[in-house]
Amino acid sequence: MAEGQSSNSSMNILKPEILHNCNKNSDVADRGESSKRSREMTEGLQTGELHKSKEMSVDRRNNSEQVKQCFQSDINPEGKASSVQASSSSPGPPSSAPPSTGPSYPGPSSSGPSSSGPSSSVPSSSEPSSSPDVVSATHVEGAEAVRKKREDGPSSCCLLKDMKRIPQFDNKLGRLDFSKTHTVLVDVAVFNCGAGLMPQDGRDVWHSDFVKMPYSQSSYMKTGFVMPTNKVRWEVISKQLSSLSKKTTASVNDFEEAIIKYNPKYKGQWSFDALSSFVKAIPKGDNYSPKLFQRIAELALRLPELVKKAVPLLKRGHTAAITLSQTQIACLLANAFFCTYPHRNASGPKAEYHNYPSINFTSLFGTSSPRKKQKLRAIMHYFQEVTAREPTGLVTFERRCLKDTDLPNWGSCNKKMYKLHVASHGTIENEGKGMLQVDFASSWIGGGVLGSGLVQEEILFIINPELIVSRLFTEKLGDKECLIVTGSQQFSNYSGFGDTFQWKGPHEERLNRDEWARLQRQIVAIDALHFRNRSEQYNMIDVTRELNKAYCGFKGHRPDEPDIATGNWGCGAFNGDKQLKAVIQLMAAAQAKRSLAFFTFEDESLKQGLQQTHHLLVTERITVEKLYRLLEDYCATQLALGSGHVDLFEFIRINFSPSRSLL
Repeated sequence: MAEGQSSNSSMNILKPEILHNCNKNSDVADRGESSKRSREMTEGLQTGELHKSKEMSVDRRNNSEQVKQCFQSDINPEGKASSVQASSSSPGPPSSAPPSTGPSYPGPSSSGPSSSGPSSSVPSSSEPSSSPDVVSATHVEGAEAVRKKREDGPSSCCLLKDMKRIPQFDNKLGRLDFSKTHTVLVDVAVFNCGAGLMPQDGRDVWHSDFVKMPYSQSSYMKTGFVMPTNKVRWEVISKQLSSLSKKTTASVNDFEEAIIKYNPKYKGQWSFDALSSFVKAIPKGDNYSPKLFQRIAELALRLPELVKKAVPLLKRGHTAAITLSQTQIACLLANAFFCTYPHRNASGPKAEYHNYPSINFTSLFGTSSPRKKQKLRAIMHYFQEVTAREPTGLVTFERRCLKDTDLPNWGSCNKKMYKLHVASHGTIENEGKGMLQVDFASSWIGGGVLGSGLVQEEILFIINPELIVSRLFTEKLGDKECLIVTGSQQFSNYSGFGDTFQWKGPHEERLNRDEWARLQRQIVAIDALHFRNRSEQYNMIDVTRELNKAYCGFKGHRPDEPDIATGNWGCGAFNGDKQLKAVIQLMAAAQAKRSLAFFTFEDESLKQGLQQTHHLLVTERITVEKLYRLLEDYCATQLALGSGHVDLFEFIRINFSPSRSLL
């Protein structure tokens, strides 16, 4: 039986009176009392007696057998729990629930701009009206409403068109400027007077707080065999790339020979099989032309003239931002393509950049695979575009770090649930245009984008290659940190996921730009915990860590922020529980006062369960605090059952549904 799909008969008999009554106990704000409740619940399950709240009148002696029977009968032979998802026999919250006149959200009035759809300033390509999800959602409100209500159960979810997107009229950025925590690599005076993008003057800094640049006069390499001498490395790089750029045609062998000349240590170690296979398979077209190597070499050689100012590292524990032009990014990536960055090839614990992702493209060029072929199609298309026509915008990379004093006390948060749109079809980058788009990140930003990885984060970086430059200066993310990228451009379309990923041609970008010439696309990278075993995640230390991480990414800095487009964060290779991660994101978004557009990636069961759960939380006016207290009990129950698994959505339904008479 598939995970998350099974019979609902056994769990339905577990009444709220038998489990812990969280509606009562959630009034206890003291964390010590909450921990005591969790211990009592665990001890009760382990000893055959589950504690009741003071108000319960059910005979304690009957609890043990009924609880054990209910939970044990609900575990299938594979050790997975029956998931009470939407069906005609399980319509969601109990029929005794008081009728709702409509969802009550704590946000702006429904008559305000937040519910009137995206601003007219958002370009037509951002409008969700043509989305299949919007068509489907609108259809639900028409002739199919009765049928859908029977299948999905009551829902307080909203339409995609009701989500708030980046409103141009409210984008009061003011003049572009630099500060102690904001480095701008273009001349702000020239930009602010409307004269275009010019590199900011500056000087090279060979220091541990800055990117060590390929053209630095402090970067040396040994040359000569009889009398080895130190030579400025950029002189060798310039000579090799200049020679390559002047060739009528340049082969992969010419490319390899040039790179090894200034990386002699790796002769015989680095492979270029993937690049060679790509060139043989796709000799020309949108992804490659006979002169492309030469054009990328010319772009890489422009580094000293395009990036004159030292690029700071975005280090752990420090909130800081870097704004640079798309042309500067293209030049930096051209140097990554030619593997010119010094001190960035070693990855051992004693290496200078051991806490940073790789940036030189050597691993992408190595062992050939179908995945790498598709990645190279997107990367080469990007270089084809930026060498043919210079992009004209800016992009900002901001590392945000929360202090302990910035973090919510989750056990005493009185925020209620905000709006939710949930869909089993559609994607974050398409249907979520204009919203804050969540990158299901690795703590090493970009994950396996330069290797064989090809899941959500890697796909995002492949279709938006400008994101890859963040690997040059972003240190590994800490538990209370995220990276927000504003203004990156999508260059490619795609289909599939993992082994089925396919490059599907050029993407036509139609987004408007803000006052700082940045495209109206904002991406937040938040890394989920990686659990080797699924059972490891059911403890409040890890749940709280995930809440803090999501809150760090979701927390706005201005009064009016766009809503959030997200999905199954950390639920693939990282083994996260889809239901638990969805609830965590609902709580973090509520605390951040933002709504969610949640895409389940074709998981219809998760969609229906999340709709029903959100409806219950809204109609019962459940606060973040009460939900947090319930998660404490849920984790205690999970730990008590050992290898078993309890369906979280059902656990919420049982504990938060209106009480029903036992007579």
